[in-house]
Amino acid sequence: MGEMLIDRYQKAVDDLFKKVRETQRENIIKAGEIVAESVANGGCIFLSSICHFMEMDSIYRGGGPIFYKHFSYDLKVESPARARDRSDLGYDRETVAAAKYALTQSNVRPGDVLFVSSVSGRTVKVVDLAYEAEKLGVKVIAFTSMEYARQVDPVHPSGKKLYEIASLTLDNCAPAAEAMLEVPGIEARFGAASGIASDYIMWSITSVAVDKLLEKGITPGILKSANFPGGNDYNKTVVEPNYEKFGW
Repeated sequence: MGEMLIDRYQKAVDDLFKKVRETQRENIIKAGEIVAESVANGGCIFLSSICHFMEMDSIYRGGGPIFYKHFSYDLKVESPARARDRSDLGYDRETVAAAKYALTQSNVRPGDVLFVSSVSGRTVKVVDLAYEAEKLGVKVIAFTSMEYARQVDPVHPSGKKLYEIASLTLDNCAPAAEAMLEVPGIEARFGAASGIASDYIMWSITSVAVDKLLEKGITPGILKSANFPGGNDYNKTVVEPNYEKFGW
């Protein structure tokens, strides 16, 4: 029997993690320091969608800090008229100041940290959010594939891609077009890289942030599993009240 796809996939993931460790350590440490500094100064840490919702592995999870909070917005418009030509309106219909409005209506403040993600680095909604958050005085930390982003053109009106806007960019080391493996008999490549790499990077950043907070004399609230005996009570009576009072 030849090498199974599972073996090829696991080897590819091992190589991916190795590349992340070898190339992203410095920026991971910087990101962790930015998070710790913000928390220590009373800031909040917001996670927008990271590579198809990888951020949910960091928000209110057993073993994770209480200070990660979700950020999202959705503008619902109802105008069920007949289809008409919109080409003469003079604006990109994907960029109509929704991000700016969402930020001004949110609990985000200058000095906070916002994590965002676009593997290609040019997703208009994500780039617009980063663009407006930076203008507000928020530190934006971005996840992207630099190999992918360098091969595509920007589509945001600023003429910039995500890594050209964010305060700090983490390269998730995904290949251009995302997938890692050629499989005989299948046209498309197999095995998405960005999600699992971004989760690995996010927990690495969190490790640095926890270390840095402890160095500052701050003990961050780390959640217990709510389904383990005593875990939910600990979270509700210790971790959550401390977060509401101190921000960590």
